Amino acid sequence: MPVVWGTNPEFEAISREITRLCPEFCPALTEPRRVVLLYALAQGPRNVSALAALLGIAQPAASRHLKMLHQLGLVQSVHRGSSVEYSLTDRRLIDAFDTLRLVLREALARAAQENAETR
Repeated sequence: MPVVWGTNPEFEAISREITRLCPEFCPALTEPRRVVLLYALAQGPRNVSALAALLGIAQPAASRHLKMLHQLGLVQSVHRGSSVEYSLTDRRLIDAFDTLRLVLREALARAAQENAETR
């Protein structure tokens, strides 16, 4: 018998969690520069100037991206003299992105193959 969404406690719990998490995190993670910034921080702590130079963006833009990621708890900051150094809070985020990138790349390849076969 098929499971009806909303009548299964497991799916209800997942639905509640996703309904809570998506509005918070999805907008922050749909900006490609923020995701690349997270990958840069996975290599090690960096200050805003280094991150801005690495991404080829203005320092104020890098600061805004870092502020959003910091507010969400995805990056942490440590004051080092007059500079602030940022680091990734949890490496599993990059592991999840790597998995998602692989799945999406494979899905795009399948879709392209299916489109080519239907021509």
